[in-house]
Amino acid sequence: MMYPLVRELAGDGIPVTVTCRVLKIARQPYYRWLTHPVTASEYEQAYRANALFDAHRDDPEFGYRFLVDEAREAGEPMAERTAWRICSRQGWWSVFGKRRGKNGKRPGPPVHEDLCVVTDDKGRQRHEFTADAVNELWLTDITEHRTGEGKLYLCAIKDAYSNRIVGYSIDSRMKSRLAVAALDNAVARRGDVAGCIVHSDRGSQFRSRKFVHALNRHDMVGSMGRVGAAGDNAAMESFFSLLQKNVLDRRPWTTREELRIAIVTWIERTYHRRRRQDALGRLTPIEYETIMTTPATQAA
Repeated sequence: MMYPLVRELAGDGIPVTVTCRVLKIARQPYYRWLTHPVTASEYEQAYRANALFDAHRDDPEFGYRFLVDEAREAGEPMAERTAWRICSRQGWWSVFGKRRGKNGKRPGPPVHEDLCVVTDDKGRQRHEFTADAVNELWLTDITEHRTGEGKLYLCAIKDAYSNRIVGYSIDSRMKSRLAVAALDNAVARRGDVAGCIVHSDRGSQFRSRKFVHALNRHDMVGSMGRVGAAGDNAAMESFFSLLQKNVLDRRPWTTREELRIAIVTWIERTYHRRRRQDALGRLTPIEYETIMTTPATQAA
């Protein structure tokens, strides 16, 4: 709009008539705008755009249909067509909406350094996921599986010391709050976690403001590898592989709730308490923590 420029030049002593003639705009609409610089409709559009932008910033992989749902939850309901028009005008598209590169993903910028990479004598880098005590290094990632009702997402957090799943969250949508809920669940179980490193890939959920704020709130340290690189988080990939074979692929799942119960049951009853691991001296994660840690540092 040229009207703010006309007002600014008028303040510098240039007549409105002259400015409007040069800019080829009518004077009467300018004077109407001067009386009401922002219309109610423009205010409404601005609030809607702000709600869509907040949702897009938190979850960049969401398309406009998902952003509409987030905006409605924030108190700014609108039609999908309206959301599409605003997002199209501003260029707020899902980061996975168009094919980019070989696997269709564009790695987002890391928000943390990679604290799990080590360099050998020959200058070669590799990842090392080891810890000398509980709550020193946690690993996290997200997996998904289809049910008759649609996909179900699991964000799990594993303690590298004992391989115990210290926290997890299960939801029907892969949003930043999925990762935040898993982190909060782990902190509630483990207690004193200040200084603990939390390593993930560069997925948008782990790069989101909500997850970064959750790390800061708990005085934890973020670490970040690459997007979709199994080698950067091999310890979590091994856990998800076990889950895939022992639960997800065992049979078709009709409902999300049915699969959620199966996942929780396998983690808490089988993986933690019955599955012995060579890396733990043929002990289960619960047994290993019980034997190797003092009562003051044992998890609840």
